[in-house]
Amino acid sequence: MTPSLPLGSPAPSDGALPPGVRGPSSRAFGVYVHVPFCRVRCGYCDFNTYTSTELGGGADADRYATTALREVALARRAMDDALVAPRAVSTVFLGGGTPTMLPAADLAAILGGVRDTWGLAPGAEVTTEANPDSVDERYLATLAEAGFTRVSFGMQSAVPHVLATLERTHDPARVPDVVRWARAAGLDVSLDLIYGTPGESLDDWRRSVEAALETGVDHVSAYALVVEPGTRMAVQVRRGELSMPSGDDQADKYELADELLEQAGLHWYEVSNWAREVDGVPAACRHNLAYWRGDDWWGIGPGAHSYLGPGDAAQDDDGFAGVRWWNVKHPRAYATALERGASPAAGRELLTPAQASLEEVLLGVRLAEGFAVDRLAPQARPRVARLIARGLVDGRAAVDGRLVLTRRGRLLADGVVDELTD
Repeated sequence: MTPSLPLGSPAPSDGALPPGVRGPSSRAFGVYVHVPFCRVRCGYCDFNTYTSTELGGGADADRYATTALREVALARRAMDDALVAPRAVSTVFLGGGTPTMLPAADLAAILGGVRDTWGLAPGAEVTTEANPDSVDERYLATLAEAGFTRVSFGMQSAVPHVLATLERTHDPARVPDVVRWARAAGLDVSLDLIYGTPGESLDDWRRSVEAALETGVDHVSAYALVVEPGTRMAVQVRRGELSMPSGDDQADKYELADELLEQAGLHWYEVSNWAREVDGVPAACRHNLAYWRGDDWWGIGPGAHSYLGPGDAAQDDDGFAGVRWWNVKHPRAYATALERGASPAAGRELLTPAQASLEEVLLGVRLAEGFAVDRLAPQARPRVARLIARGLVDGRAAVDGRLVLTRRGRLLADGVVDELTD
């Protein structure tokens, strides 16, 4: 079961964009490509993913690159028709699912279509997600040759019984190999970890973080496991077959990860992400930073979300603060719409300035660079002192006009946002 799409207004069938996006924009522009295929679906996963036995009728993986490129062409037409000033793409991110379920040549073709349509900015970051058992040396070398610069491997854990509970199928001993092959090809590498799996001890978690660090990667993401309704794991928890850890257990694991990663020279730049500096530049994921900073992006693929903010000339328009839309979820419906020449968008939302301000706080507070205190609503600014007194916000940074979470504040980030926005 995958999550429901949000509620919203009907999206124009031709992909037409609202007039407020017209003209040049100082924001960066990124492209996200959702590849919805997995060999198996893990029991905890509620992403919009499908195995080969669930699909057919024009939705198969063999034709996916061609289908996705139809949406790339539609996106360019829609932006041109709305008089959106052309911008080269700063970041490309292929996520899923498992994008590397497709042949490397298909990923190269998708990237080539993006490059031909918009151009890539100098030094553009191009990432794909991958499972450790879905690539080999030749595959990774082909990606690098095609222009990919980065790969993010779903390691999740180094402990076999934890991987078994998550229903992950890769051998943890393979992770150092794929990291080595990727780096030999010239790719930057990130590892994704999950903490808080039922049955995972603190020592298990330490072993996973240390194993990730032993590979020498420059970027690690660590996410607390959330059991979503409708997943197999949710059923197991409801039946008492699995017991979820306490909030204190998850907090202990976050703090341990932060300590180990900091000691190894990887510093947090977002609540769940750490990177070391390479040649004086943090190896942060620039694509994800673009989301948190409110830049523009077009999401390609079934269930993908997109966002375009107002054109620079419309920044003072009190009635429009951006448009967000999302595609139909099922790959068959997605492919059918594009074959008809129609937009695959299922719905959209025109954001008001109040909504945009709320989201700016929600996302910006999560960053180590901090959030400008003078960007808070006037009634929220006096609350910063209370947050400092509770040990949730760094007092010195606040004196300099930046709201920066402490480690304890990162654990309670949602509560900090509530305090600043209610």
